[in-house]
Amino acid sequence: MKIHEYQAREILQDFDVPIPAGKVAETPSQAREVAEQLGGTVWAVKAQVHAGGRGKGGGVKLARNLEQVEELAKTMIGMRLVTKQTGSDGALVSKVLIQQGVNIVSEYYVGFLIDRANQSPVLLASSEGGMEIEKVAADFPEKIVKEYIDSSVGLTKEQAKDVVVKLNMDEKVREKAEKVLLGLWKAFKEKDCSLLEINPLIVTKEGEVFPLDAKMTFDDNALYRHPELEVLIDPSQEDETELKAHEAGLPYIQLDGNIACLVNGAGLAMATMDTIKLFGGEPANFLDIGGGASVEKVTAAFEIMLSKPEVKVILVNIFGGIMKCDTIAEGIVEACKVVSLTVPLVVRMKGTHEDLGKQILKESGLPIITAETLGEAALKAVSLAKEQ
Repeated sequence: MKIHEYQAREILQDFDVPIPAGKVAETPSQAREVAEQLGGTVWAVKAQVHAGGRGKGGGVKLARNLEQVEELAKTMIGMRLVTKQTGSDGALVSKVLIQQGVNIVSEYYVGFLIDRANQSPVLLASSEGGMEIEKVAADFPEKIVKEYIDSSVGLTKEQAKDVVVKLNMDEKVREKAEKVLLGLWKAFKEKDCSLLEINPLIVTKEGEVFPLDAKMTFDDNALYRHPELEVLIDPSQEDETELKAHEAGLPYIQLDGNIACLVNGAGLAMATMDTIKLFGGEPANFLDIGGGASVEKVTAAFEIMLSKPEVKVILVNIFGGIMKCDTIAEGIVEACKVVSLTVPLVVRMKGTHEDLGKQILKESGLPIITAETLGEAALKAVSLAKEQ
């Protein structure tokens, strides 16, 4: 789950992380009012979208008077901002963050994430703030500081101090920087973040240490612990199909292919997509129906898959364990009654109540194409997709 920068700022303030003065606005006139309230002579007008690279895409601009603030807000609000992370369609800008200008002396990169290879959280930092961390890692690997964190202990004061020293920060601000790192870690851990990125973390002429930008994403599987985060979801920034799937309780990721997949189990879903690719096809989605799906959930899954006009074939691949094959079969039959099935349907079932599931499909009278193996099912789906 992603949130906007202005929302991330509010969360960080709850963890005593200092934030430059700023406020979100939804109209050009409101943006001007915010700038006037903040005071000063320079303001940053920042488009609020769930994507990085906003500056290069024209979504972050400096204004040197109130008229410019209003004009920039007018230009941004309502536009579709295109960045490297949005794709060619861009992301709709419905709000802008007006941030008071600050006197920047130096910039740094700071990021907390999960290193899955080492199975631990890691703090990444660099003196090359403001640059894309991937470019820094490629061009200046020696400038990347890595500090692995024992999750049972957390980021220690000694570790924070060590990172600040390695970044060669001015001694006068090191204590403040250490406190910021410790506050960021606390937010990362307590909010179940998958990523907390500050780029840049700045030191001002006045000797303050601020996150000038903040990106936070959260582990979807931990949202049940954080109802305060779920209310921050911005539907305008989400893929409509993925949003419907989320509301139905279905793990779903939209892809660019034309063979829709309904599978139980994330590993099997990945294997199914790989097999489709192996035979020259392109999966249209990742969809894990899970181990406890109901008939209603299967129906919802079919509705979601068929809502995409690009879909030419549906491939159902079920290994019956906790999820019984007859339950999926009943769901498929019911779904076909509810939705208008206009594309070929290939089904492969193995496992618990397999024979009963196959019997239900056979007696349904539906034009379902069955397969015994995953390879056979994928090959049939790919061939059918090419024929459409």
